[in-house]
Amino acid sequence: MFGSQGSAPVLVLSQNTKRDSGRKVQLENVQAGKAIADVIRTCLGPQAMLKMLMDPMGGIVMTNDGNAILREITVQHPAGKSMIEIARTQDEEVGDGTTSVIVLAGEMLAVAEQFLEQQMHPTIIIRAYRQALEDMITILKEQVSIKLDTNDRAKLLQVINSCVGTKFISRWSDLACTIALDAVNTVALEDNGRKEIDIKRYAKVEKIPGGSIADSCVLSGVMINKDVTHPKMKRRIEKPRIMLLDCNLEYKKGESQTNLEMTKEEDFTRILELEEEFVQKMCNEIIALKPDVLFTEKGVSDLAQHYLMKAGISAIRRVRKSDNNRIARACGATIVNRTDELREEDIGTGAGLFEIKKIGDEYFCLVTECQDPKACTILLRGASKDVLNEAERNLQDALHVARNIMLDPKLVPGGGAVEMAVSKALMEKSKLIEGVSQYPYRAVAQALEVIPRTLAQNCGANTIRTLTALRAKHVSGESTTWGINGESGQIADMLELGIWEPLTVKMQTYKTAVETAILLLRIDDIVSGSKKKGDSAESRAAPAPSEEALKE
Repeated sequence: MFGSQGSAPVLVLSQNTKRDSGRKVQLENVQAGKAIADVIRTCLGPQAMLKMLMDPMGGIVMTNDGNAILREITVQHPAGKSMIEIARTQDEEVGDGTTSVIVLAGEMLAVAEQFLEQQMHPTIIIRAYRQALEDMITILKEQVSIKLDTNDRAKLLQVINSCVGTKFISRWSDLACTIALDAVNTVALEDNGRKEIDIKRYAKVEKIPGGSIADSCVLSGVMINKDVTHPKMKRRIEKPRIMLLDCNLEYKKGESQTNLEMTKEEDFTRILELEEEFVQKMCNEIIALKPDVLFTEKGVSDLAQHYLMKAGISAIRRVRKSDNNRIARACGATIVNRTDELREEDIGTGAGLFEIKKIGDEYFCLVTECQDPKACTILLRGASKDVLNEAERNLQDALHVARNIMLDPKLVPGGGAVEMAVSKALMEKSKLIEGVSQYPYRAVAQALEVIPRTLAQNCGANTIRTLTALRAKHVSGESTTWGINGESGQIADMLELGIWEPLTVKMQTYKTAVETAILLLRIDDIVSGSKKKGDSAESRAAPAPSEEALKE
């Protein structure tokens, strides 16, 4: 940075760049992580509070889903932004545990603060954290987790229930659990030994305001927000033959501009006739296969409607691509691109009923009672839009939990029991570590206790007494399933309460939290090229244009 003695310092960074480095940055990052964790902390457990967020457009979101809250918050600090990213990662990977991952990551950073103040080098802390993470995963897999039989429906419902129990829809928990389990069972596909459960594509949540949440259900088929194109078409068909198209049932127009020159009047009528003949030909090709219902992703002209109606075919037009795929999976039809390529085997006969129903004040088309549907629609009813949105978010979590258990049927006890068990095992292991790195290693074990502590706090229980009692239970080695009862804040055995969580969710939570803490501790320099408002770097760098230049 500096030239030879006596000369002026050489500036490497441009004037308007701000640079912080060293301890200051590390401590700031820790503070930012803690601040974000504090926002979310009250949203953990069955006694969770809701947060109400206003967005700039004046809309409101009410939720206690960690990811949904952080999505709405705008954060200035760069370390805070990466904390928000991890909630999203958690949500995309396993769908549940977004709140606990933030709380845990914040605590991992908080316990590192004391070592930074004692001038311990970040790499030592990081090495200890890495070691601890590997040990945590091993302990989880080998000591704490138990296997689950995926055919035991009652047990599966119990696991999903402990996910739903911390959410807004916990009052209708039985209903929510059955919905989640049914939907996942419907969508599950086994393809030569590989299990595929695609919730995003094939389990659609359709929200209809009105009614109460108790009216929600899973349809064994698909529902779309459309009505038939012509009022005289049939609105209810049993055992329908369904045809799916993705082409226009109208006259093809030229791609670019086309000019036609006509010399005599008959030509004009002939051209019109040709158009009609073309549409009639398409309709005849369709009618030849005698379908009852026709779904197309594009438009249906009035003439085509007339022909189809005469043949007693109900047509539904402009269906979304995703909805069309769902119908195809539900009734076994194939989506066809051109009418002249239609064959008998493209027609879906798997559905038991096609009907148009008026729900609320809109018409919906239902293709239900399928024999072996591989796609389904979840019908959510609720008092208001906000209630529905929250119910949908909670249901997504429940669906993901159900999916995780199906894919990897291993469980760990919930209610902070697993954290205490892992914490105790890490404490034991830390005695075998030599040198300075045993302290950060032990700190990770302490940081895990934040989950049971927060659970107790949110119930308004006496945290210190409860945690001491819980620690005593675990240290005495009686069992690893003692945790906090999230309803009352007392310590309880999770085996009796039946609170279990999928192992995949827990492992992902630990991995994400520790990795993020490591990432943020690695940072020792923040260079921000901040522009002053209204006076950006460019406008200051460029000289004002001369008058001649302006005239030109």
